[in-house]
Amino acid sequence: MRAEDIAEAIRIMETELPNDVESALVRCRNEEEGISREVLEAILENVRIAREGRVPMCQDTGSLVFFVRSNDRCGEIFRAIEDGVAMATEAVPLRPNIVDPFSRRNTGNNLGRGNPMIHVEPSPDGRVWIGILAKGAGSENVSAATMLDPDQSVAGIKEFAVQAVRKAGAKPCPPIVVGVGVGGSLDEAALLSKRALMRRIDEPSADAFVSRLEGELLREINSLGIGPMGFGGKNTALAVRIEAADCHTASLPVAVSIQCWALRRIFLEADGKDVRIRR
Repeated sequence: MRAEDIAEAIRIMETELPNDVESALVRCRNEEEGISREVLEAILENVRIAREGRVPMCQDTGSLVFFVRSNDRCGEIFRAIEDGVAMATEAVPLRPNIVDPFSRRNTGNNLGRGNPMIHVEPSPDGRVWIGILAKGAGSENVSAATMLDPDQSVAGIKEFAVQAVRKAGAKPCPPIVVGVGVGGSLDEAALLSKRALMRRIDEPSADAFVSRLEGELLREINSLGIGPMGFGGKNTALAVRIEAADCHTASLPVAVSIQCWALRRIFLEADGKDVRIRR
């Protein structure tokens, strides 16, 4: 995996919306009326201009989150990711978003302590797999996490997720995608909620119970009536995606990662020297 492959994947991710997300926006546009429909038409026009002009679809090009599957050469992969981010920051270009949390000094190239964020797990087939997510601050700033009492169970999970969206209102630029992480520990739940955003809009959970819960949450969230960009309507969210892990018997961690309509994600797969980019 070369830095040039990473940089090209970032360029595509920032300038071309995945087809499943664009299709969901078209569906929502067709369901809405009045100013809510006009807002979605403007969003879709923005998507077209970005794709045809090869320019970022949002001025906030996000902080970059990498999900890596590999059994070896992680040092090489990390260097390729860091070099690729620096290359893409200059070439796409990306807005330099990464700052020191205390002094607020900007690093200028989207690199810094703990950035880009890279999460690694073993690869079951030995291939290198990299998923990239661009997370804008407008939606990240309204994400939330909590430790529920275990007896709050599924009802508590649903209430927390819906209230997180209600509190966010129009800030995350709806229609949003809602990633929910359940279980593990507090930090694991937050990571799971971001992993959930890597799933396609048209890809419900393979677990029948979780899939049903995703549907129930989507209906409850859309019943809030926040609508596109907060102008009201039927579509506050495009989808809810849930990822879960087993947890301590005395804990029930829950995290909600809210993502704006510009769900920018992309994947790279490497088998030897052959690298394939897919949406």
